Formats: sequence, structure tokens, C-alpha cells
Amino acid sequence: MMLNSDAVELDLPPTHSETESGFSDCGGGAGPDGAGPGGSAGQARGLEPGEAARKDLQHLSREERRRRRRATAKYRTAHATRERIRVEAFNLAFAELRKLLPTLPPDKKLSKIEILRLAICYISYLNHVLDV
Repeated sequence: MMLNSDAVELDLPPTHSETESGFSDCGGGAGPDGAGPGGSAGQARGLEPGEAARKDLQHLSREERRRRRRATAKYRTAHATRERIRVEAFNLAFAELRKLLPTLPPDKKLSKIEILRLAICYISYLNHVLDV
């Protein structure tokens, strides 16, 4: 859903993990000392350490902040790990389904689409057997 420029975006302040997610790696954020692009530290202006980074990022749209957060190495590593776990679970589910299907020869390697098509046919066959 696209918001027009007149629409008000309701953004909550970034959580602790968002301020530590390495916006400085992408430019425009606070540096390691808490200083923003202007060079003055957030505490020198009377701000909390995390507020300096938030002030510098307020002018960015929600999508741009999300893009910058996702560009960090920490985020990419976590995402890759989650994706690997998801794919493993997906493949295990196909392996379990494969064990339940009759094929000749029994150890024939089937692709995922072949497993699904064979499962559909087998379920149809079992329904036919029960109806007779």
C-alpha cells in the first residue's frame, strides 16, 4: 500500500536494537562515538546517546530506514540463518511425505513437484478405494 505525501506516518521511535543495527555503516547515521553527520555528539546537545541517531534518521521515510537496517551485515546474517532453517524444515516435510508415497522403484529420487503430484494422485486413489 502506498501512502501519498499528505498522509501522516505513525512511526514509533526505534527500539534499542534498531539504533544499534549499524546505520553508520550506510552513511548518514551516528558514528561509533554517537556523533551524527555534523560531528557533534548527541550528549553535547543534551540528547541521550541513542537519540542522536534517531534525530539524524527522522528525515528518512519508513522504507528508507527499513532499507538501511536491512543493509547491515548483522541483519543479513540473521536473515540467511532463518532462511536456511526454513528451507531445511521445508525439505524435511517433503522427505516425510515422500516416505508415505508408493513408487517403483521405492528408492526413486523424486522432485518436489513430482512428490506433490504423486501425493494428489495417491489421495485420489485412496478416496476411490474408500468409496467402493
